[in-house]
Amino acid sequence: MLPVPELAGRTAEQFVHELGITELPVDPIAIAEEELGIHVEAKPVSRKGVSGMLLRLGEEYAIVYATHIRSEGFQRFSVAHEIGHFKLPGHIDHIFDGGKTVHESRAGFASGDPYELEADHYAASLLMPDPVFSKEMNRVGDGLEAIESLSTACRTSLEATAIRYVQRTDLPAAIILSAGQRINYCFMSDPLKEVEGLEWIRKGMPVPAGTATERFNADPANVTAAERLDDTTSLMDWFGGEWDVQLEEEVKGLSSYGKTLTVLYSYEGFDPEGAEDNANLEESYVPRFRKR
Repeated sequence: MLPVPELAGRTAEQFVHELGITELPVDPIAIAEEELGIHVEAKPVSRKGVSGMLLRLGEEYAIVYATHIRSEGFQRFSVAHEIGHFKLPGHIDHIFDGGKTVHESRAGFASGDPYELEADHYAASLLMPDPVFSKEMNRVGDGLEAIESLSTACRTSLEATAIRYVQRTDLPAAIILSAGQRINYCFMSDPLKEVEGLEWIRKGMPVPAGTATERFNADPANVTAAERLDDTTSLMDWFGGEWDVQLEEEVKGLSSYGKTLTVLYSYEGFDPEGAEDNANLEESYVPRFRKR
């Protein structure tokens, strides 16, 4: 059985398919208003806090999204997130339990609530659905430049696009969001998850010492100015283990958002059987002396 977040993403892609959408970008406001009959309205810039709200009045629904974060991608994601709550099985009953009429969301993969996480994955797949997303991804290449191109094509935030990219790439890759010298989260591609012996990165862990990300985050001006730094790093520096594999490390400040996006990827293959053969070969060459 598919993990719940992936199932939520598949549900969104099926909905996009039913709507006959075959090109990027996908317009979540048009979907909400024209296909689902949900009124969509922007919150005043002065109203900060949550990313969006789903409101219920009898059988009528409305979506209100935040504008204090001046990012079209974030705003579109917030609307798509609320569509996820509306469409995903069990969400309406859960968020409006006990006669509630307003649900406040904090979209952006930051919540530990499984319903919020499901809605995030639904939103990402609604705005960046396969197969059209993967087709575009194959055209633009790999790494941070590819993510930036995809972000423009999908009109999505760099952060959400990076997460979707790492879910779909066939390279061993990871994206890390950090603030200062602490990690907010890490998403790994399936090929990287399959590598044995790695220590998975957890929320709150320190940014590894000596990496480009650590140097970049040491100066907050790099983040606010949306600067970029490219370097190489080692898989062991980030994930431990015994794989001495070089990774591309591409770092980008997310401006007023106050976070840093790190993209790690490698074109090198990971062959556990080959590594075992090499270890056996090295062992066979260890000198064995006879006793005199």
